[in-house]
Amino acid sequence: MSETPPPRQRGNALGIWFFKSLMQLFGLRGAYALLYPVCLYYAIFDRAAVRSAVPYISRRFPERSGFRQWWTAYLLFVSQGKNLIDRHALIAGAVEFDTAIDGYEQLETFSHDQQGFILLTSHVGNWQTVMHSLEKLDRTVHLLMKPEMNPAIRDAVQVDSEESRIRIISPDQEMGGVLAVMDALGNGDIVAIMGDRSYGADSVPVEFLGSTVHFPYSAFHIAASAHCPVVVLLSSKVGGGAYSVNMAEVLWPKLERRRDRKEQLAEWVQKYADILGNYLLDHPLQYFIFHDIWMDAD
Repeated sequence: MSETPPPRQRGNALGIWFFKSLMQLFGLRGAYALLYPVCLYYAIFDRAAVRSAVPYISRRFPERSGFRQWWTAYLLFVSQGKNLIDRHALIAGAVEFDTAIDGYEQLETFSHDQQGFILLTSHVGNWQTVMHSLEKLDRTVHLLMKPEMNPAIRDAVQVDSEESRIRIISPDQEMGGVLAVMDALGNGDIVAIMGDRSYGADSVPVEFLGSTVHFPYSAFHIAASAHCPVVVLLSSKVGGGAYSVNMAEVLWPKLERRRDRKEQLAEWVQKYADILGNYLLDHPLQYFIFHDIWMDAD
């Protein structure tokens, strides 16, 4: 199987520096204000960027076409830009966001019981705000992912830095990093795994926003083997300085010996797809997939 070429990266060191400098001079509102013309430029001249947003928009808003579809893509660019600016502002210590977390009590219980768990992430909202909130649990968070392809973004989120308790487990390790994941869970740590795009990993077909996609099942397979829960993480920006985080959906995957393994895993993945789809009904402009995950299912 040939490797999928890396996606085009639109973030770069100069752009990040510019927005960070603007934020220091004029605050978040000043950085937000510049987003609108910058995103308008991309919406007008970067046709590939607009096309990458259409697969999601056409399913979440099937009634929109033409100018309304294009305008929705523009608003999606602005929404993502605000999330990125917030991420850098948070890491720089320039601002503290009001973050309401639904389900945090369950995580505290897991921490008290030394129960490791999988944090199932999606291309929704701003995961970095949640990582800072999880520091209160005094747990190491391991991200199952390949090292960030964009060095500028990697430096900005400070993954694997001495000050951070965020570490990376690469799927390029032996057995796809599963041994390292199991070891982390056994130590009572948190392992974050992306749930809504396979990136070439083993997957199963499920229904999502009215069409078939292939979502990876490794999170549920590992959880069933480790006898640990899967906490679905969903977040959204709900105001200039406020975020809403939902971690109340907790799944405890189990696999029966006499039933087909993939069929059972597909049932658990479908539960996640339904949770994600329902969340997007209320937060449609917080989904930053920018890839035709439905085409991947063909």
